[in-house]
Amino acid sequence: MNRLKGSSRYVFCIAVVVFAFAIYGLRLIDWQIINGEHWLNVSTKTNTSSVKMTAARGEILDRNGNPLAVNKTVYAIVFDKVYLTKETQNKTILQLTSLLDKRGEAWRDEFPIQVTASGAYEFIPDREKDVDALKKNLFRGNTYVTAEQCILELVGKYDCAGYSPQQTRTIVSVRYNMENSGFSVSTPYTFATGISSDTVGIISENAQNLPGATIEVTTVRDYPDGTVAPHILGTLGAISQEEYAKKKDEGKTYNSDNPSGYAYNDSIGKSGVESAFENYLRGKNGVKVIETTRTGALASSTVTQPPVAGNSIFLTIDKNIQKVAQVSLANNVKNAQAEGKRARDGRGADCVAGGAVVLNVKDFSVLAAATFPNYDLNQYTNDPTYVSNLFKDTTKPMYDRALVGSFMPGSSFKPVVAAAALQEGTITSSSIVTCHRVYTFWQDYRPTCMGYHGPLNVIQALQKSCNIFFYDTGRRLGIDTLDLYAKRFGLGQKTGLEINEGTGILASPQVRTAAGGTWEGGDVVQAAIGQADNSFTPLQLATYVATLVNDGERLKTHVISKITNYNRDQSVMENSADSPQVVDNVNISKENLDIVKKGMRAVTQPGGTAASFANYGIAIAGKTGTAEVPPHSDNTVFVAFAPYDNPEIAVAVVLEYGAYGKYSTAVARDIFDAYFFGKTVDESGNLVFPKKETPAESQGASSSSATETASQTTSSTPEQG
Repeated sequence: MNRLKGSSRYVFCIAVVVFAFAIYGLRLIDWQIINGEHWLNVSTKTNTSSVKMTAARGEILDRNGNPLAVNKTVYAIVFDKVYLTKETQNKTILQLTSLLDKRGEAWRDEFPIQVTASGAYEFIPDREKDVDALKKNLFRGNTYVTAEQCILELVGKYDCAGYSPQQTRTIVSVRYNMENSGFSVSTPYTFATGISSDTVGIISENAQNLPGATIEVTTVRDYPDGTVAPHILGTLGAISQEEYAKKKDEGKTYNSDNPSGYAYNDSIGKSGVESAFENYLRGKNGVKVIETTRTGALASSTVTQPPVAGNSIFLTIDKNIQKVAQVSLANNVKNAQAEGKRARDGRGADCVAGGAVVLNVKDFSVLAAATFPNYDLNQYTNDPTYVSNLFKDTTKPMYDRALVGSFMPGSSFKPVVAAAALQEGTITSSSIVTCHRVYTFWQDYRPTCMGYHGPLNVIQALQKSCNIFFYDTGRRLGIDTLDLYAKRFGLGQKTGLEINEGTGILASPQVRTAAGGTWEGGDVVQAAIGQADNSFTPLQLATYVATLVNDGERLKTHVISKITNYNRDQSVMENSADSPQVVDNVNISKENLDIVKKGMRAVTQPGGTAASFANYGIAIAGKTGTAEVPPHSDNTVFVAFAPYDNPEIAVAVVLEYGAYGKYSTAVARDIFDAYFFGKTVDESGNLVFPKKETPAESQGASSSSATETASQTTSSTPEQG
């Protein structure tokens, strides 16, 4: 019995062992024969990397949905670390750069060293910042390092000895930029963007000879008209080291050495809306996980988080009014300059710049903000030589005269003085000051007027722009009270605009003292006529006029209408015209503001300093200004609103060294034509009406030609400074 039990145990143990070996045998057959290739790949997987999938940037449109900055689908050549080996990368770089150079297509070349005709190396002029960064990276900032020494250092680093100077420079340029961009398995390098489909075909046919170079479809910024509001839209550029240090963790959605936020090779908004609303426009990057074998071969690629496109931004800008304002500014700056060159005294010959702003007075939204000289965002994006020339241009095309530029306002400041003096009881609507051309209050200081106006009340003083009236009114009002009211109107104050704007300067003893100067007794009377230290942006001037006609309530000036998702079917944020943000109130009665508005209406009537508007199809009210800025010609300013009885828009125009007031009023006329009568810019760049005749044209409002402008807008009364 015991023997039988022992035999059973023995058989059972053998069966268990056989069964176990059978199981292992079957698994080995599965691992090595049936699914051998699969399990071999699995067994050799040793590296997993997360690659950022860049989200499409949000687009920018005008208030009516017309595209201003949008995305265009293009081909890009991208270097993939998985396939771009150390042994082949220099050869691949030379083949691709040679191909693109022959086809006239650009590759990413940011290296600040060039090859001379004799084959020597030299730093590229006007690239001091890049040269300093190069020296810092290679030699810890040694300022005495030469271009030759930099190249020699990089030749050894990138193993590119034995090539011609130009080939060496090409390899070093690409490799250095790849390194600075953090090129790795998880961070591909974009070698060229916007290449043609023909070039794509050539690269595809020769793919076996270009290991590591892949073709990808991507998006780039495109501007249907790159000259429309470039200063407002702003620019994009490669992220700097300082920006990367601040931004690299923004948008992280997982733990990885390569965050889904910013990378070394990212673009970022540098100015304008592109910069101020970077967080809205950028969107959320996606994540793709790639696995590679020990040999570096790609094992798998999986999208774990798809990218989400950025938000679309609708500006308050009206594209047509913006274009008309830009063309008119350009025309009239050139007209003033041409007349100055013909004149014996040369006044106006130095006029090369100007700015204009148009506000909707119902909510203080910016309908247009034009500056001249202007520039083209398409060329800025695609042509490094064009960018270099922009920075060298002494007229400073990239300087925003409309929003940042600060100009002495001259007599356009007088309505503020009149309103403050009326409210304080310094004058009444019937107060009379007699103008004998010379102000005789002081014995040792006698400022003058442009004419002998005789006895004037405030309305007549505004119409004739009499300096004597405002000298006396300003002196009696006092600088402290004048400053108080001017600040409430938004002068010398930021308006609240969402993008970069200038602060300007409001004349006061404190400002003069802080600058190391002194405030003399006669300075207040100069401040009262818009001289002294007063200096305001066209945006501030338009804001002050809008405040005046909005019953003294100053609203937040803004250029953003709304923000939506990329598809524009869901609202993210909106500046509703029905609920504007109140910033301040001038605390001047409607009665007193109406008196000032009557004076501004008289300015555009016969006998006023802007009488060319007397027969215009819409009732216009405004104020001219001429400011002395020695040794240059005078600045000319015109501020206005319309219609007079029910204001809709406020306009401010400044021609820097414009000399002749007729040209600044001509810009305003074109803007009113665009807003009220549909004037537009044709394909040839001319200002035209949509029909052969409009109410404005029939009453002499057209000012699109240079000679017409000069003859129509000559004031019947000399404009005062």
